Order: sequence, then structure tokens, then C-alpha cells
Amino acid sequence: MGEEGAKTWLQGVKANLARKPQGNDRAQVKAVWAGECDIALGNTYYMGKMLANPEQVPWAQSVNVVFPVFKGGGTHVNVSGMALAKFAPHKEDAIKLMEFLASPEAQEIYAEQNFEYPVAPGTKPSELVASWGSFTPDPVNLMEIAKLRPAALRIIEEVDFDG
Repeated sequence: MGEEGAKTWLQGVKANLARKPQGNDRAQVKAVWAGECDIALGNTYYMGKMLANPEQVPWAQSVNVVFPVFKGGGTHVNVSGMALAKFAPHKEDAIKLMEFLASPEAQEIYAEQNFEYPVAPGTKPSELVASWGSFTPDPVNLMEIAKLRPAALRIIEEVDFDG
């Protein structure tokens, strides 16, 4: 939509905010629970963490997980990654660790313990995570998004999004 389209979109989002942007993922869900707003954005794994915290269970139970979909796009997915330093002293061991962490076995452990969707092909999410449903990952290349960061920051300042 270009910069003007992005600015118009962001102005619309700001006009629809129930409150000034603030807090973390859990605070967003708590705001829905408290009746301060009707919807919030957050990472799904916080739902599992809140359901494991007696004080936060009512917050988590007050919302539903809904994955955004729009024309030509899908749900944003955070990326976790690893890198091997060029001069790592234990390169073979590091590669073994990396291979293990990418394996279906490790992905299922990680998914169960951290309430994440696993990324290794053929792995299954935990029962709780599966209950949130599936989603279509957004196909936009993150390197392309990174190139747009300076313009996005300028637009955010122009709209005074946090103000």
C-alpha cells in the first residue's frame, strides 16, 4: 500500500485504540478481562503461561485466540534462530546441538514446555497449543520488512502513535 497507505492505516488503528499503547502481552489480555478494550494483540505462548499462573487464569479464560488473516497475507510469526560463530572452539558440538534443537524430538519438547507452535516438519504442537487452531503464516520476507523499518519508524512518529 506504500507509505501513504501505511500512514492512513496506522491513523485508523490509532483512532480505534481503547487506550494508549502500553504494557506487555499479559497486560493486553488483562485489559480485555478488565473491560478496557475488546481485542488485543499478543503472542500465543503467553496464553499457556497465563493458564499456568493462578492469578492470570481468569485473564486468559476471558479471551479467545484468533489468528489475523487479510488479503494476500497471513499471521505474523516470530522467528527464533541460532548462529554458529566462525571461530567457535567446539564447532562439531555446536552443530550437534543445533541439529538436535531443530529435530522433531526437541521441537516437541520446546512446544510442550513453552507453548509454542513447533517448526520442524512432522512435529505436533501440544494439546493446548493445538486447541488454538492452525494459522497461515504471513509470506512476507523478514529481510524486506527490515528494509522498511526506518520509514515505518518515521510514520509512527508522524502519526504520534504512542502519544
